[in-house]
Amino acid sequence: MADKEGGIHIDPMSQFLIKPLFGKEGAAVELFSYTNSSLWMTLIVVVGGLLFVVGASGRAVVPTRLQSVTEVLYDFVRKMVRENAGEDGMKYFPIIFTLFTFIIFANVLGLIPYSFTVTSHLAVTATLALGVFVTVTAIGFMKHGAHFLSFFVPKDCPAPLLILLVPIEIISYFVRPISHSIRLGANMLAGHAVLKVFAGFVAPLYIGGALPLGMMVGIYGLEVLVAVLQAYIFTVLTCIYLNDALHMH
Repeated sequence: MADKEGGIHIDPMSQFLIKPLFGKEGAAVELFSYTNSSLWMTLIVVVGGLLFVVGASGRAVVPTRLQSVTEVLYDFVRKMVRENAGEDGMKYFPIIFTLFTFIIFANVLGLIPYSFTVTSHLAVTATLALGVFVTVTAIGFMKHGAHFLSFFVPKDCPAPLLILLVPIEIISYFVRPISHSIRLGANMLAGHAVLKVFAGFVAPLYIGGALPLGMMVGIYGLEVLVAVLQAYIFTVLTCIYLNDALHMH
């Protein structure tokens, strides 16, 4: 957007600000404030829930388009869980399917103009990643007991090297939720920031704005792919971590 002095001022990070929806304008976000982030998380749950409730309600032999979408997503995640976590992992399919649905709807709905991308905030992605980490670790100890600690000891490793490798394995394990959350949050934040930068050049450049507008179209298409891909990556890593806890390899 143009500033008062005739130059171009673009603030690509303003779209990520969390603001309370009620109360005085400019009020601080408090513990129980209902914010724009809260609103979009509510919409994600409602839209995702309605899609699967309505899409699966008919169960027609010849599926409708909505039923086809729900069946494709269901089969896709089910195959993902079976391939990466084995048959033992299928009992945790509802949790993983819910996780995938929330992330993909959060990413895709965040591409709507003037919407809010909740997965661009580490507070959200870190909560999801930490939930996965704690759940998977608890499953490992419930299934294997104290033997789960042997997961940090490389098999057939010479004893002198264990002094070096065991701490490395422990550190790499506890780094999982950090990399798990940053990967998703950083990708969503970076792509949306780039879109905002190009959008800021369209109106001030008049006819010349056709170039950044065309680049926006290309980047937007790429962002749709990234939105789906990041939901897949987050979910498939969850399946791999679950497989480690179940099978210890």
